[in-house]
Amino acid sequence: MTESPPRIAALVLAAGLSRRMGENKLLARVEGRPLVRRVVDRVVVAGLGEVIVVVGHQAGEVRQALDGLPVRFVENSHHALGLSTSLRAGIAALGADVDGALVCLGDMPDIDAGLIARLVAAFAPEEGRAAVAPVRNGRRGHPVLWGRRFFPELLTLSGDVGARELFQRHRGAIAEVTVESDGIFTDLDTPADLAAWRSRSGDLL
Repeated sequence: MTESPPRIAALVLAAGLSRRMGENKLLARVEGRPLVRRVVDRVVVAGLGEVIVVVGHQAGEVRQALDGLPVRFVENSHHALGLSTSLRAGIAALGADVDGALVCLGDMPDIDAGLIARLVAAFAPEEGRAAVAPVRNGRRGHPVLWGRRFFPELLTLSGDVGARELFQRHRGAIAEVTVESDGIFTDLDTPADLAAWRSRSGDLL
């Protein structure tokens, strides 16, 4: 009997305060649409089992920016306490049938369905690849696919950091997918980041 493929859900973290941008970066226009819409559009196209968007700051505006997309929203009422609270809210919302969670940041415009497909293809917990991360020139980027075995530890994280400590603790269980694009590092935190990305992409307002 053919074994069914793992069920992967995407968690798009879109709850932050955007302090360094001075306004909600997720609503900044890139190529004619809100940044968060561009990111979630690309995640949806990847065809995962479910896409969950964790919202918090200006939740209504972020929901409106994603109107019509097949996503489920999860509210993070503690979003001001840092990124880990959104990660915990997303993990806690996953169903019991989910084998892995692809954690995406809502401000990374260059993540695409092709990269997501490569991460999912490399995921094989039964062969020791219980998590998968993209790597370029020895540097790890995003998104990261975490298998269910890590969910309890992800639920214990705190502060404004992601799952960095889990990488140190479980190096042998994390597979790496080598990529040729710096897009796995590109997030738009400041007005300068946004201007530089627009210049590179030819997205002139």
